[in-house]
Amino acid sequence: MTFIAIGLNHKTAPVQIREKFSFAPDKLMHALLDCKAQPGIQEVAILSTCNRTEIYCYKESDEHATLIEWLQSSQGLVQENIVPYLYIYKAQQAVAHMLRVASGLDSMVLGEPQILGQMKTAFNQAKQAGTIGRMLHKLFEQTFNCAKQVRTDTAIGASPVSVAFASVTLAKRLFADFSQHSALLIGAGETIELVALHLKEVGIRQIIIANRTYEKAHKLAKSVDGYAIELEEISNHLPEADIVISSTASPQPLVTKNMVEKVVHIRKHRPIFMVDIAVPRDIEASVGTLEDIYLYTVDDLQDIIEEGLKSRQEAAEMAEDIIETQTMHFMNWLKSLHAVKTLCCFRGQAEKMRDQAVQNALRQLDTGRPAKEVVQELAHQLTNKILHQPSIQIKQASMDNREDVVQAACILFNIES
Repeated sequence: MTFIAIGLNHKTAPVQIREKFSFAPDKLMHALLDCKAQPGIQEVAILSTCNRTEIYCYKESDEHATLIEWLQSSQGLVQENIVPYLYIYKAQQAVAHMLRVASGLDSMVLGEPQILGQMKTAFNQAKQAGTIGRMLHKLFEQTFNCAKQVRTDTAIGASPVSVAFASVTLAKRLFADFSQHSALLIGAGETIELVALHLKEVGIRQIIIANRTYEKAHKLAKSVDGYAIELEEISNHLPEADIVISSTASPQPLVTKNMVEKVVHIRKHRPIFMVDIAVPRDIEASVGTLEDIYLYTVDDLQDIIEEGLKSRQEAAEMAEDIIETQTMHFMNWLKSLHAVKTLCCFRGQAEKMRDQAVQNALRQLDTGRPAKEVVQELAHQLTNKILHQPSIQIKQASMDNREDVVQAACILFNIES
């Protein structure tokens, strides 16, 4: 029996390949049950995200051709040559891989936290499908504990490595208490969505989302307890904003110098922090010349991002040490299971000998034999029966020059050689 992790990700396969082998949420339950039904597979869980598809198995052997064939057939792509895009990890390597994935060390953005939540979802889905047993349950438990320790003991997720994170980090240099300030976010794409989430996490008082499509702005605003406006309303709401971050595909600037000049007067020179992530620009460059306006472009964020990457890479080295230790803990637990079986058999034999000796002693007591004699004989019988087989084996080992067995016996019975 062994663990196997097999899959493809953003490092090994382009998006046109990854999307072919991803599992839709409504198809995952059937896929789990179908995979578990394959020969030799005892337990299985499937992780499927935009960046990776991975199958985690506990199998009777380390044979993996069955898994590859199933992955191809499950997606109706039997003729697709998937092997060049796959990675396959077995036993200890599979354990270490799962720990690295959950800790964010195998992600497109080093240290990103979303993958841990995705792994927890995969675990819960497999539990719901009934395809996880004791072994994978224990491995996932170890995986989550390891990821938690990496987050707690290292700075893997603390430094900004994205434009969104860097924007919020830069804003912190100007505003100490976000709960006293409001933000106007222009756009509703992935970057603005991440900015909104980061701002919500740091406790911003109010978030306003402006977008060309009001419905999209409203959906994002609702998710962060903010409110939505249309692009035409930006000038009306600019005076409320201490932070303005924009990322749209507009061919023309949405925030002009003339517009901001009026806002500065209305706000009585309270500073405004602005970040223009868009290319071409959403905010006229001349806005940055105005007093009390702090305007940054995406290029200005690069130094912060590079510092963050360096910091995360240093933290990743510490994380690798944690993962190595946690992997060894799990492998030692796995090895101990074999000893548990042996100990159970040994204890069972000893208890059987004890029960037989006790029954014999009770019969002798019933005949009226003195209790002192019965107890002495009981102790003598138990000693002989328990030591009989070990004594024979040790003698035979000595005759066969098996000094290793004799030494092992000394360790087992705590005898000084």
